[in-house]
Amino acid sequence: MRHDLTPPGPAQPVRVGRRLTPPRAPVIAGALLVVGLAGCSSPHTPPLRTEGARISHLTIASRFVPGQMQLTLVTPAGCGAHRPLLVFLHGVFYNNDSHLTNQMLAALHALGPRAPDIAFPYGDQSYWHNRATGAWGSYVLDEVIPKALTVLNADPRRVAIGGISMGGLGAYTLARQQPGRFCAVGGQSATITPTYDATGYLDPGAFDDASDFARNDVLAAAKANPELYGHAQLWLDDGSQDALHDGDEQLASALHIPMHTWPGGHDFTYWNKHWSDYLDFYAHALATCG
Repeated sequence: MRHDLTPPGPAQPVRVGRRLTPPRAPVIAGALLVVGLAGCSSPHTPPLRTEGARISHLTIASRFVPGQMQLTLVTPAGCGAHRPLLVFLHGVFYNNDSHLTNQMLAALHALGPRAPDIAFPYGDQSYWHNRATGAWGSYVLDEVIPKALTVLNADPRRVAIGGISMGGLGAYTLARQQPGRFCAVGGQSATITPTYDATGYLDPGAFDDASDFARNDVLAAAKANPELYGHAQLWLDDGSQDALHDGDEQLASALHIPMHTWPGGHDFTYWNKHWSDYLDFYAHALATCG
């Protein structure tokens, strides 16, 4: 059973079997294009209010995964180089533009000078780890983050990683591989499951097989070593009606961190209510890193 609900709006990938075709964007491979997204609205969604932020698209000719991978960058309003960087991973059936919502942009604007740059990579249905379809974890760690830091002239010493649903699991999976690299790790409705058998309820394609799950089992790793994320500040939240709440609760307990639970389910209505909470956490962690 799938729990990610399709948000309104045109920036949706097209499903082709188990793979997704990335949405076409007006880019030239390797080139950066700054776009005004006010014209990307549909009759079902309000026009996007950028709040002065600059939204850019580029592509990465990846060595690790097939095809030209899209990357969306958001630069907050105001001047300033060497901002901190938040790398934010989308959920299954979403894409690099899915979280460009008015609620996210308003919350980013409200941070003022504390606002980080944000990188939204495209990750298909990969669950953001190295697997048979490609080295998706290496793609984020070794291509997305260096590219975003270079293009945005962001501070490489202040990087956070987080994500929604599949992306929340991905953030904890990737940060585990490089302890000490990230100032903060966050999972918003992260799809944490305690056993491989339970992933069938989540998504039969979340892992290649039981061995793939075992290699990327963040819950087991946290239970074995609650300090595996080093100095990073950690966050987990979900809705009280989220069917995957138990896995998130177990991970929070293993890591000895608070579990933030608010009314709601596993959907955009819930997530869009809490962008201020999410971005305030990341901004604080990035400001106090080190």
